[in-house]
Amino acid sequence: MREAIHNLEASKIREVANAGLGRSDVLAFWFGESDEVTPDVIRQAAIESLQRGETFYAHNLGLPELRQAVAAYMSGLHPKIDASRIAITSGGVSALMLAVQALVDAGDEVVAVTPVWPNLTAQPAILGADVRCVSLVPQGGQWTLDLDALRAAVTSKTKLLIVNAPNNPTGWTLTRDEQLAILDHCRRTGTWILADEVYERLYYEPSPNRCAPSFLDVASPDDRLVVAHSFSKSFLMTGWRLGWLVLPPALMDGMGKLIEFNTSCASVFTQRAGIAALAHTEEITPRIVAHLKSCRDTLVPLLADIPGVQVAPARGGMYAFFKLDGFDDSLAVAKRLVAEAGLGLAPGNAFAPEAQGWLRWCFASKDKQRLIEGVNRLKRWLAVQK
Repeated sequence: MREAIHNLEASKIREVANAGLGRSDVLAFWFGESDEVTPDVIRQAAIESLQRGETFYAHNLGLPELRQAVAAYMSGLHPKIDASRIAITSGGVSALMLAVQALVDAGDEVVAVTPVWPNLTAQPAILGADVRCVSLVPQGGQWTLDLDALRAAVTSKTKLLIVNAPNNPTGWTLTRDEQLAILDHCRRTGTWILADEVYERLYYEPSPNRCAPSFLDVASPDDRLVVAHSFSKSFLMTGWRLGWLVLPPALMDGMGKLIEFNTSCASVFTQRAGIAALAHTEEITPRIVAHLKSCRDTLVPLLADIPGVQVAPARGGMYAFFKLDGFDDSLAVAKRLVAEAGLGLAPGNAFAPEAQGWLRWCFASKDKQRLIEGVNRLKRWLAVQK
């Protein structure tokens, strides 16, 4: 086996989850998904597709109807995007890996803004890249970007900058001024930007576009920018494995070849579900966002009231990221919470070494009472530790 694969760290999130598998008494908030099932209108579209016998290969870049629907959806949020720039992928994870495969050679320098979902730093490492990290800085539970540090890290030697905003796990979100500064700097250095914007609709600040600021709002079609998206979060479709990329025109032919050699295509019935999701966006996504904001506003004040907890409301995403003072080993604490409190959280150091001592709580819960009970379990556990 290649050394780069041998050296990959196993998922610490999975390690915690595995410790709680089979236990019905554990309240699980470790994974980044809601416990609410996909809306019926989406599931029904897939069922009807299967009943029509749509079980064959599709175009590498996706069904024309879905590419058009994605383009129309994105153009409703951002400046016009043509369907010819859309590539449909078998999930957001695949979208990100395809983008990295398209841009990164072994030995290339890649810079990532961390803490971040570990796949984003693992993917370039798998390809043999030299991955360097620029850390967000926590201030009173809120994580912020040191823009000068990022500009210093991204040089003419940097092939790719990876940015996830709204961010998993911290909830940090880029401002428009920060996006402009980053784009301008990367234009000067010739650096590609891979923007993971899968959480853009899960945004809780006032916004005329009903989404978080996007690099697509400030970039031209020919900029060195690739934007990754997924149906998972905004449409409750995590298990469907359906995503897309927005690419510069010059990358489209090559991306079609890459998809062929990775997955060939996304399944047709899954793509039909995606078309239905986009057709019903206005009755699905705003409800999801309103509910998640209510979940956030239920959980975060309860956590903030616990002595020794540092936490701030996330501007975007679906996570409360908080620090427990006096508990420095995130993985050990997360395992103890499963075993001793029946509470399943993700350890902060799964996302970056600088997040040691932090915990991620996915607040995407259909029943907000589960969040309240989870906090009560945490408080009871902490009381025993004194």
